[in-house]
Amino acid sequence: MNVVSERVPVFDPRPQITALWPELQAAVEGVLRSGQFIMGPNVKAFEAEIAAYLGVKHAVGLNSGTDALVIGLRALGVQPGDEVITTPWTFFATAEAISLVGATPVFVDIDPVTYNIDPALIEAVVGPRTRAIIPVHLYGQSADIDPIVAVAGRFSLKVLEDVAQAFGGEYRGRPLGTIGDAGAFSFFPTKNLGAVGDAGLIATDDDHVADIARLLRVHGSRRKYNNEVLGYNSRLDELQAAILRVKLPHVKAWNEGRRRVAATYDELLRGIPGLLTPGQAPYAKHVYHQYTVRVLNGRRDEVQQKLAAEGIDTMVYYPTPVHRLPVYRELGYALGESERAAAEVLSLPVWAEIPRDVQERVTGVLQRAQWQAESLEATTAPERRLG
Repeated sequence: MNVVSERVPVFDPRPQITALWPELQAAVEGVLRSGQFIMGPNVKAFEAEIAAYLGVKHAVGLNSGTDALVIGLRALGVQPGDEVITTPWTFFATAEAISLVGATPVFVDIDPVTYNIDPALIEAVVGPRTRAIIPVHLYGQSADIDPIVAVAGRFSLKVLEDVAQAFGGEYRGRPLGTIGDAGAFSFFPTKNLGAVGDAGLIATDDDHVADIARLLRVHGSRRKYNNEVLGYNSRLDELQAAILRVKLPHVKAWNEGRRRVAATYDELLRGIPGLLTPGQAPYAKHVYHQYTVRVLNGRRDEVQQKLAAEGIDTMVYYPTPVHRLPVYRELGYALGESERAAAEVLSLPVWAEIPRDVQERVTGVLQRAQWQAESLEATTAPERRLG
């Protein structure tokens, strides 16, 4: 990569694709030559391989991570009129899935260090209609899941883990997505394990949950033309399954690479005023789907613009918490930690193979921007006080 002139993307899949090109090409060609494009042998094999990887009894391939949430909720028995507790600091699909099954999302604020749902706030919002909790393992780091499962147990609630951003992550040595009643995964192309289109999966040890998920993914039918319930067209594509099978054996090494990249960012960003690097929870094995810093003093947008001007792409995940989006605004939530995060977070470029000199380019711009701001504040502070 020409680190002087080439734009730095937030995520670059090309190194992985290049390294695996012969295997990927053979996998795609094999599917095309087989003529089996829907629910073929690669889907069955991938489900078996990922179940073994996670250490669960069942893995049910689906069309997307959103479908995994929707079908997961229905398989766990969530019905119209129920309530499901979740975080507002997540991609919209988490809450959307709750609404799509006819339930109501109940939002609980986040821990400001991990950005995940604060377990200490959950019990206070459990009500007579509460049926489930969806903790989200955001940015690649586990939510504090044991206290969440404990609350669920006391109130006979189900726990559906949203693992869309944290494939391969762990909580106290246990794979994420295997601790609650079920785990919902996304294999969107930018994920740590990514397909080349939409793909998703439910993981569970519960035979009934797996059976219902398999029923729902094919129009509510166990046997062709014998539809038992209203379901979905949500089958994992055979081509995506073949590609994911090639990638799965490498995901552990890729996650280790992301951790090394994060450690380098930590080193290069240490001591920059007005900038906070990601917090690391002692119970979590972070897989850094995103490396997200906080830019303080209301300067996040300015800093993002300076990076863009230097050819460095960044992302804000998320500019608006879910409870503040138009579709949910009328619920009337005010959740301070999520709203503060929305004004401060900035995700830097991260992928397993990102070169150190590219990271130095990114952090150099950040450092200049922050030190310039510090100098400006020192120069103008007396005038501001006098005014």
